[in-house]
Amino acid sequence: MTPTKNSAPPERPWTTGTAPGSVPLLGHTLALWRRPLQFLASLPAHGDLVEVRLGPSRAYLVCHPELVRHVLLNPRVFDKGGVFDKARQLLGNSLSVSRGEDHRHQRRMIQPAFHPPKIAAYTAAVADDTRVAIGSWQPGRTLDISDTMHALLMRVAARTLFSTGVGEATIDEARHCLRVVSHGIYKRTMAPLGIMEKLPTPGNRRYDRANARLRQIVDEMISDRRRSGADHGDLLSTLLRAEHPETGKGLDDGEVLDQVVTFLVAGSETTASTLAFVFHLLGTHPEVEQRVHAEIDAVLGGRAPAFEDLPSLEYTRGVITESLRLYPPSWMAMRVTAAETELGGRTIPGGTMILYSAQALHHHPGLFPDPERFDPERWLSDRAKEVPRGALLPFGAGSHKCIGDVLALTETALIVATVASRWRLRPVPGTALRPQPKATLEPGPLPMVCEPR
Repeated sequence: MTPTKNSAPPERPWTTGTAPGSVPLLGHTLALWRRPLQFLASLPAHGDLVEVRLGPSRAYLVCHPELVRHVLLNPRVFDKGGVFDKARQLLGNSLSVSRGEDHRHQRRMIQPAFHPPKIAAYTAAVADDTRVAIGSWQPGRTLDISDTMHALLMRVAARTLFSTGVGEATIDEARHCLRVVSHGIYKRTMAPLGIMEKLPTPGNRRYDRANARLRQIVDEMISDRRRSGADHGDLLSTLLRAEHPETGKGLDDGEVLDQVVTFLVAGSETTASTLAFVFHLLGTHPEVEQRVHAEIDAVLGGRAPAFEDLPSLEYTRGVITESLRLYPPSWMAMRVTAAETELGGRTIPGGTMILYSAQALHHHPGLFPDPERFDPERWLSDRAKEVPRGALLPFGAGSHKCIGDVLALTETALIVATVASRWRLRPVPGTALRPQPKATLEPGPLPMVCEPR
């Protein structure tokens, strides 16, 4: 294996340990299944590199940000595998799961779709859809803000991808299919032996039907656009016109389909959950909400927010970043060693699972003082400089970092500003936030009452 320029592991006296509570045959699988967030957050206390048992297999959780960076910046040594192989049932060989040269070429072909002028253009649809959605709210009405944001973001993702031609009924059907398949992928990921997914259970049949229908809906949109030849300036048009940087070859319909499904997942599931967490945090921290409202009022002066306003909403962006710290959408991921390597002072055999967890990093008291406290000021001025490099990891790092991170943050800020300029959202008394770690970290039902400002 040819080493990359970043292949040498960082040098320091690393600490290693073993996760407690392993049980015969299952290891720590039950702990990961029953209470994954608490289990992961507890492991940094046992070392910078912690051994975990997943059934009969030995895996390692990387708990120090420098070691995590080393893993993520060396994809030839720490390759995609494990959960990514399961995700291919939904995402095919798209950017989020592809490897090596294939991944590098895909990223270069798709990157123009996420250049700043494109992102600015996409936000017009975001603003329009948000204004329409909140225009139907009524004072005193109770909304499940989690479900409301998922419905909104599915419309936004569809408009960003397809621009025109997608009816509400189709969007709602695709959203239902996406939820079924996303949850099914998580169950398959957490069943390492892969036996249950092969059984003809009702859940597996629902999963198969939803996956087939979702891909059929997207395939029909691609075929229609191919026939029309029109360039709508949306993500689908960019994908259909993308060319290999060396051969000039474009993506075939199957490859475009895989990319579109990936963007639907990332553009709706993760951003919607982040927004639901943000509104819950604002509703339970009135002093923070007041500062957000004051900033939005000062910047907007009563008009609707636009893309150009977002750089001025510094405190609002701090709220979003702090929400991503507390509730990272990608709460755990993994790599697989391509060959024997050294990590954290240990020799790791080839084919070993290496886990890393934004949940564990973001709640580490050695990285974030008082880590359970919601404190948006962590991200303002000089305080943000105190955060260790690599400690915040909501979108990954390195060549496999989420290609849509800037678009996701832009959409989130614009939606927060649009909603907060007109409404307060109050949690229904007795509502408890119970984050649900699935394919992404979800907030679960969050009923909130609409109050006009």
